Amino acid sequence: MLTRFLGGFFRRIFRLIWGIGWRVSVVTALIIGIWAFYDYSTLPPVAKLYDGRSRGSVTLLDDQGKPFAWRGETYDQVTAASISPYLKHAIIATEDRRFYSEFGVSPRGIIGAMLINMRAGRGPFHGNGGSTITQQVAKLLCDGRPYNPKIWKTQQDYVADCRRTTLWRKIREVPYALAMEAKYTKDQILTVYINRAYLGAGTRGFEAASERYFGKHASQVTPAEAAMLAGLLKAPSYYAPTSSLERAQSRANLVIDLMKQQGYLTLAQAAEAHAHPAVLSKAAATRAGGYFADWVMDSGPSFLTNDTTEDVTIRTTLDQKVQAAAEAAMHDVFESKLKPGSKVQAAIVVMSPDGAVRAMVGGRTAEPPGAFNRATQALRQTGSAFKPFVYAAALDMGMSPNDIVEDSPLTVDVPGSGPWSPKDFDPTYMGPVTLTTALAHSLNTSAVRIALKVGLDNVRKVATDFGIDSKLAKGPALALGVSEVTPLDLTGAYAGILNGGSSVKPYGLIDLSLRGDKQPLIGKEGGIGERVISQKADQELIYMMNQVVNQGTGQRAKLPDREAAGKTGTSQLSRDAWFVGFTAHYVVGVWLGNDDDSPLTGTTGGGLPAEIWHATMVGIDKTLDVTPAPLPMIQPPPPSQTGPIDGGQTAQGGQGNYVIDRLVNSVIGALTGKN
Repeated sequence: MLTRFLGGFFRRIFRLIWGIGWRVSVVTALIIGIWAFYDYSTLPPVAKLYDGRSRGSVTLLDDQGKPFAWRGETYDQVTAASISPYLKHAIIATEDRRFYSEFGVSPRGIIGAMLINMRAGRGPFHGNGGSTITQQVAKLLCDGRPYNPKIWKTQQDYVADCRRTTLWRKIREVPYALAMEAKYTKDQILTVYINRAYLGAGTRGFEAASERYFGKHASQVTPAEAAMLAGLLKAPSYYAPTSSLERAQSRANLVIDLMKQQGYLTLAQAAEAHAHPAVLSKAAATRAGGYFADWVMDSGPSFLTNDTTEDVTIRTTLDQKVQAAAEAAMHDVFESKLKPGSKVQAAIVVMSPDGAVRAMVGGRTAEPPGAFNRATQALRQTGSAFKPFVYAAALDMGMSPNDIVEDSPLTVDVPGSGPWSPKDFDPTYMGPVTLTTALAHSLNTSAVRIALKVGLDNVRKVATDFGIDSKLAKGPALALGVSEVTPLDLTGAYAGILNGGSSVKPYGLIDLSLRGDKQPLIGKEGGIGERVISQKADQELIYMMNQVVNQGTGQRAKLPDREAAGKTGTSQLSRDAWFVGFTAHYVVGVWLGNDDDSPLTGTTGGGLPAEIWHATMVGIDKTLDVTPAPLPMIQPPPPSQTGPIDGGQTAQGGQGNYVIDRLVNSVIGALTGKN
């Protein structure tokens, strides 16, 4: 009796649950069906879904037309049929092994993922998603919701909101996924996925990622490379090989095993992929020209560079071999000469005589885009590296490299500052010397005397016309390089000396065009400008700077097989050390210093900067097999027997130098208020 009662009770409960359940299921299915039908009617042609970026991309090409840097969200369209079969299988094995057999939604996968998340102590929708590829595409498309600036402040906010996983979002994905399954083929859905997925390092889609990381098309990747690319889907930024190659390879090994288990790779293919893991292309591994790329990006209009919504290609002047030589030179000298833990920073600029920048190092290590670039942003005192402009003004006014100038104690009363007495680095004075010797040995009192003789305004004008685009000091300390200049501007000014005495505007951008367009939108804006000093004065100056390297403060920069010219520089309290110089083909500027402006220890411009300069030039010549060529210089006639240029002393013989001394006395009198 009791058994019959309980049996009847449970049958009635089951019929009640069943009755309610099938009715609810029918209603739910009807709602989902209506909803899916509505979504179906709103879906556009599939090709319009491929590119879902909120911003465009910039691809930078070197002087040989090869990509070396990327900015923005790089993208190149491919189809599921055009990519490597290994890549297609890696994506399916990793993300949705039943993709081709299911109808867009996997309740079993969702429930399984929820259980895994809860067992791990996370919320049911945090961690594993359990979504099919179709559901992931629905999320990438934000379930069909377009960007609305009234709801989201920025495109980034919109994308972040679309990526959030909630119960409602999971429910909303279902009808949209079903609509896509009804509207598009499986390969079309997969094509949307492989084009829209973000894969780290600013790449959108597998073609862009393959180009970025491996320097090849997605149709050409090996099983190991395909596994690494597919492995990025789990956490693009974390597993990006540019962030950690070891981490990316470890993730790729898991994908290789999945491909083997699902029959996409043979045992031999899997073993080969494990034994020879994917590695980055040379450009991706070295982040070649990152500082240079930042500078070029800033040199163009922002709406076509940093804020572009178009896909842009920029041809540049960068020579990757020269870039590698500069980076290697700095690394080798620093490794062998600096103490462990040293925080000394450096900048290197390599330039052609016309101002085309061939390499740029903005710091000791490669940094992410937007990092502080010491080559273009650091304003530092030049020290004696400024002196060539003092002598350029003097030579242009008719003086000769063999004219005599006094190196002896000098005191000038500067209005508002009082007496000022420049000192030489060497406490002993050399007495009467030629201008050539004064520059070669970087004599401070001689440089000040020359600057006063030709006029400080004339010195400032020559420096400014050569491209020193910064506020120059007003007093006589101008001659000793107390003004602040960027390494780029100073190197450009020296390029003007090499090219015959004309100004130079450094440039890195050759032209900028929209992808697919043959006609550039922007062309080169730098190059050689107006003449600053006469050709004769310029060639005499180059001779004097050649003597700096041959027998003066820059002897560590001397090259074994070709002529070189340059100038050392050490700023006040040894905060900055420079060597800037050139051969017939290249100008190289090297700066060393601390970011906090603290003094350097035991470093002058004739030391480590000259050694880095030497190593850079040797590396360039060796890598490019540059044929030695003479410098465009002229050696002056023998010294005359006239008296020295001396601030305040009467010249001993020679009408020309008597007039020079009167000019010096007049300038000093004007500075001190005395006649």
